[in-house]
Amino acid sequence: MRFDILTLFPGLFRGVFEESIVKRAIEAKRVSIGIHDIRDYAHDKHHVTDDTPYGGGGGMVMKA
Repeated sequence: MRFDILTLFPGLFRGVFEESIVKRAIEAKRVSIGIHDIRDYAHDKHHVTDDTPYGGGGGMVMKA
């Protein structure tokens, strides 16, 4: 079974998967986990991943 995790903080997940029961599942080849940093896909020089809504109002939107 394969899991892909998209996150802004990949280091938080790597530590959990290297020290838990999930580690044994990975070593036994029952599970594969891909951790992807969303900032790697940002197109500007500061790797910004959010922006304000086009219509105004509160909150933020994720760039895709």
